[in-house]
Amino acid sequence: MIEFEFAKSSYSGGDAGQECVEVARNIPTTVAVRDSKHSDGPVLLLTPGAWHPFLRSVLGERPE
Repeated sequence: MIEFEFAKSSYSGGDAGQECVEVARNIPTTVAVRDSKHSDGPVLLLTPGAWHPFLRSVLGERPE
C-alpha cells in the first residue's frame, strides 16, 4: 500500500470550517489530493504531468 505524506495547502487557513485541501507529492509518479476535513475520504490521484494543468484550472488560469 502506498503511504502518502499529505501537507495542507498554503492557501488553507487555520479555521476548521474553511475549505482546505491536502496534497502529497512524496511518490515520484503520483500527486495525491484530498479534502482535509475528510482525510479518510476519497483521494484524487494524478500523474505529475496532469497535476500542473489541473492546478492551473483550479486557480482559474488558462491552459498553456
